[in-house]
Amino acid sequence: MQNKNGDTSEVRNLMQGFSRQNASACAEVFSTGLTELDTHLGGGLCREAVHEVFATGTEQAQTADGFALGLALRSQPKTLIWVMQARAFSETGLPYGPGIEDWGLQTHSLVLVTVRDTAHLLSAGEEALASGAADAVLISAWGDGPAFTLTASRRLAMAAARGRSTGFFVRAAARPAPSAAETRWRVRAAPSTPLQAQAPGLSALAVELLRSRSGAHPGEWTMEWDREARTFAKPSAPRGLVSLPADRANGAGQGDRRAA
Repeated sequence: MQNKNGDTSEVRNLMQGFSRQNASACAEVFSTGLTELDTHLGGGLCREAVHEVFATGTEQAQTADGFALGLALRSQPKTLIWVMQARAFSETGLPYGPGIEDWGLQTHSLVLVTVRDTAHLLSAGEEALASGAADAVLISAWGDGPAFTLTASRRLAMAAARGRSTGFFVRAAARPAPSAAETRWRVRAAPSTPLQAQAPGLSALAVELLRSRSGAHPGEWTMEWDREARTFAKPSAPRGLVSLPADRANGAGQGDRRAA
């Protein structure tokens, strides 16, 4: 692969350095807020890395965005850059200001970037991560494509390390493939617990860890997003879906994990 100047040496050296340092030793982690998940992860999620979030189905794209946005907020960014592919917002709509603030993010700290295709999405995401202009970068993609290569994921990971930024790469209408992401998740909506007087409850998510470079075993948890506290939390009285042991034996998703 060549850079814009046609010189392969810089990219090759960066790739070699990335491979040497990727026994995945996090210099710093941030908490998800869910104690049992943090414990399973060895304290929390790595900063200055990229975390992949896959929607279980196309109808779960906004759920995946919500989970990734929650993780980004848990990293306590002063500025968040959100890069969206045109196909993603044509399918789900652009982020709605009042809804974003209700989720816990002040819109004055959000920079929204829209691009037309996957190549521009990856380029903009890499530039945002490497710039150091934002503590967190959320990238929303739609579909598979030849641009989503292992090399592209490595470039994002290296950009996050250079810019000391944390990336959250949301994939909808896509299948997991080998990548350099620190963690990989699969997300779907879960039944929420009604509040008093049958008022709508907190948003509930069923979240599955598919792989982790730190060696944490796959597992699944049901959690709520507490927008006032800006944290994930265990549902007080979950219905339908329940939290499962992190080390449970589960045949579901084995194909995805083998592909990692």
